[in-house]
Amino acid sequence: MDPIEKTIVSMDWMTLTLFVGLVVLALGKYLFHKKFLNFIILPFNDKYILLHNKKGQFSHWFHLLLTLFQIINLSLFIFLALQTFDLFPFEKTITNYIIILGFLALFELVKFLLQMFTGFIFNNLSLVGSLIFSKISYLNYSSIVIAIANILLIYITTDSKTIIYIALSLIVLINGIGITKLLKNHQKALFPYFVYFILYLCTLEIAPLVLIGSYFKG
Repeated sequence: MDPIEKTIVSMDWMTLTLFVGLVVLALGKYLFHKKFLNFIILPFNDKYILLHNKKGQFSHWFHLLLTLFQIINLSLFIFLALQTFDLFPFEKTITNYIIILGFLALFELVKFLLQMFTGFIFNNLSLVGSLIFSKISYLNYSSIVIAIANILLIYITTDSKTIIYIALSLIVLINGIGITKLLKNHQKALFPYFVYFILYLCTLEIAPLVLIGSYFKG
């Protein structure tokens, strides 16, 4: 019988990553308690969007902390998903997580700048900013689900494809609710730009998900 080499991925850095993410979330809750209470009921009540969707919303520390929490956990979730589906073409190390983290942060930054540039081109920066804030807020909310999935994948149900599929379904559901409410609340303002809005959804929102889904399927 030939020996089979099995690479064991250290969980020390994953534990530290989860801890840092939870500290960031706890810091946001502690420093901005009222905002956090409005945020935690976001899918059921739009109070958070209505109260905080104003000029300077992107630079507010609460929004920045939640976005950081989202990037940390989403990057770890992608790392764990690649590991579970055995899609890593190289050794699974913290370096690869940092690469994923950097790429995701860069992708979200470039995407944000492109969206704001689109708003500038159509001379409707306030509307586009409102739409982006709403969308990022729902993505930040879904990062709570992602964090729970990460904990399960690391400590309880290691390499569970079921957990990944459930997490992805909940992420799609939460962000689907966000897009539905966004369209409902801004239908009059979006009507003149409906074609451009559909193109935006296809290129910057749906296309990345399709590519990721095709990658996992392949």
